[in-house]
Order: sequence, then C-alpha cells, then structure tokens
Amino acid sequence: MIRAATPADAAQIAAIWNDAIRETTITFNPVEKTEDDVATLCAQRCFVWDEDGQILGFARYFPFRSGEGYRFTVEHTIMLHTDGHGRGGGKRLMEALCAHAKAAGMHSMFAGCSVENAGAVAFHAKLGFQKVATLPEVGFKFGRWIDLVLMQKRL
Repeated sequence: MIRAATPADAAQIAAIWNDAIRETTITFNPVEKTEDDVATLCAQRCFVWDEDGQILGFARYFPFRSGEGYRFTVEHTIMLHTDGHGRGGGKRLMEALCAHAKAAGMHSMFAGCSVENAGAVAFHAKLGFQKVATLPEVGFKFGRWIDLVLMQKRL
C-alpha cells in the first residue's frame, strides 16, 4: 500500500535512509538522519510503501531551489529497503509522488542520481525522466569525487 507518511514511520524511514548514507553513494550526505529529523519531513509531501506495517520504501518531494521563479519545480528523494527492490513498489511510490506534485500545481520534477547508481538512472528513465545534465565531481563521499546525473520530468 502506498500512503502518506506519518511521524510514526520515522524510525523505519530513518533506518532505510541511514543504511544508504552509511553504505552507498546514492546519497552524497555523510550525516545520518535522526528520527526527529525524519518525523518532521514525514509531514511534508512524503509517501511510504507499507506492507503490513513494514516500510519498504519512501519518497518525498521538496523545492528544487529557493526563489519565486522556481516555485513550480521540485526535486525528489526515493529510497527502498533492500527487501523492496524489483517488486514494483518504487514505481508506485513515484506515481503517487508525481500525481501529488501535479495536483499541487507543480510543472516539473528533478531527480539527482549518483553516476555510480546506474539502476536509479534506468529506473527514472523508465518513468519518463530525461537526462538533462551531468554535473562532474559535485559530490564527495568515501574519499572520492562523484558525478551527479540530473534528470527531469514534466508533470
């Protein structure tokens, strides 16, 4: 089931997010999220994939950049539990997220994918996101520079 996240989901979302922070380059952020951080974010355009109380993934969107001229453009984060890959929940999360953003008047959504995460680039392409840029060496994690692929979907 895809549903709006609640603060009660914070611990499970934080566990998924922090595993990605510790173990991967899908996020360049090296600082783990606290449950309080995540509980606050749960109230802000965040959805979860819930199977019988187990959160298998989450997705949220947020402003792309500050400033009035960007008010119709958003960026998103999506992360799945390791048990959730290849089961269709990520696609359903993104469909819900894009539908919500469109209903809220948003015009386009960006994905920022680590160049090391070819699966994320392919996933977004299947959902209609188009590669618009590669930003060389903008992320730094695990002692190395990493490129960022920007992908955009007009909603």
